[in-house]
Amino acid sequence: MALTNTKIPCFGLTATRSLLNPSKSLCLAPRVSFSVSSTDSLKLTTSRKVIAMAGDSSRVMEMSNLTALSPLDGRYWGKVKELASSMSEFGLIYFRVLVEIKWLLKLSNIPEVTEVPSFSKEAQKYLQGIIDGFSLDDALEVKKIERVTNHDVKAVEYFLKQKCDSHPEIAKVLEFFHFACTSEDINNLSHALMLREALSSVILPTMDELIKSISLMAKSFAYVPMLSHTHGQPASPTTLGKEMAIFAVRLSEERRYLSETKIKGKFAGAVGNYNAHISAYSNIDWPHVAEEFVTSLGLTFNPYVTQIEPHDYMARLFNTISQFNNIVIDFDRDIWSYISAGYFKQTTKAGEIGSSTMPHKVNPIDFENSEGNLGIANAQLAFLSMKLPISRMQRDLTDSTVLRNMGGALGHSLLAYKSAIQGIGKLQVNEVRLKEDLDDTWEVLAEPIQTVMRRYGVPEPYEKLKELTRGKAVNEESIRKFIKGLDLPEEAKDQLLELTPHTYVGAAAALALAVDEAVHLGH
Repeated sequence: MALTNTKIPCFGLTATRSLLNPSKSLCLAPRVSFSVSSTDSLKLTTSRKVIAMAGDSSRVMEMSNLTALSPLDGRYWGKVKELASSMSEFGLIYFRVLVEIKWLLKLSNIPEVTEVPSFSKEAQKYLQGIIDGFSLDDALEVKKIERVTNHDVKAVEYFLKQKCDSHPEIAKVLEFFHFACTSEDINNLSHALMLREALSSVILPTMDELIKSISLMAKSFAYVPMLSHTHGQPASPTTLGKEMAIFAVRLSEERRYLSETKIKGKFAGAVGNYNAHISAYSNIDWPHVAEEFVTSLGLTFNPYVTQIEPHDYMARLFNTISQFNNIVIDFDRDIWSYISAGYFKQTTKAGEIGSSTMPHKVNPIDFENSEGNLGIANAQLAFLSMKLPISRMQRDLTDSTVLRNMGGALGHSLLAYKSAIQGIGKLQVNEVRLKEDLDDTWEVLAEPIQTVMRRYGVPEPYEKLKELTRGKAVNEESIRKFIKGLDLPEEAKDQLLELTPHTYVGAAAALALAVDEAVHLGH
């Protein structure tokens, strides 16, 4: 797909979709600029002349960032721009064009529809060329038509008729663009294709990158002992790597559920019964034709619908992303806590500032940014998943405006994943600090001691260790003295005396090293 418009500054966004031409760059029009009125008040204008005075494209981009309503389109644009080609208004129009053309081509292959004979190879190439060559100028032309029609899907139909009016073969069948379709036939498939493209090209690969980064932490820190904390209090030791492995496995499970979610589509007309189709061609098995058409686009066919596809799959998909995000929030908060405890240090970058007043600070801003954006994303995802499956009777229009906000939810999620990945890259383990905490908490050995005492029938083992350790200062000397005084076989005593808070980690290291076997990633 050609996304280049020579009249508008190009910001070098490479399209990643399989349906589009990946060699082209997406060029975005200047949004707005500031101008000062005679009363010295700031006023937003849409003057390209002012933008043009900015000179180079980097300055244009900076001015555009300053006036963006959403931070995704401004401050954070560089980190989320991969989603623009599929989840923007441009992406929606592009996929509408694709669906309309593919439907006309499908009609030409139905023998009973004699009014639309099979297209020649040249005509097929011409139609495919409209899809492959669809540009920002084309999208702007659709929007121009929409200003007259006040109907976005009808504007696409008129645009295609204009495009094909000069082609002698296609011009004969212009009225078969949008044949027997309701707007939602086009829209639901377009939204499904937008989601499929965004997930496969951007979201899932970034999820994979995050999971791989955490898995690498698990293996790298498999043998690094760490004091656990339950209820905020010292607990049985673990290894830093094993704690990271837990997150990698949890995230991979949700990622797998997401990849297995069936993205559905309908193509059954105004109320889902093929009324118009059958009135025109009663001898055609239209449900079968619709299924063939929907599946040809790589989607799962939903035969039981009203005017709209019910969006249940979207709710399932958004809930799964939300759960993935919840786990990332849990990860962000744990890493934040480990940094606060001194278990991790963060590498610094020359010129960066942590606090405007405290020069010493190196804040965990990447994990805080990630957590904040995930909160916004999950609020939007929760609304999408609750609202979209609800539509009055055979359809109301409330889903239309809501669906236009899918990109925001995915954008904040994407930004959060990238922030977490960036933060992971700055982490350095502080083994000295980890060692200090373990050296100061010999009381954690109360657990293995009382467990071994139980094995050998020593009465009241739990109570004896509670008396020794609870609320009291415990050190290596007092623990060893207690062990030596126990009525246990010498071999059992020797094993207990060999234990330290550093070595009492159970199978933690083995679990961390085996993380790759438990993680499910796309290939």
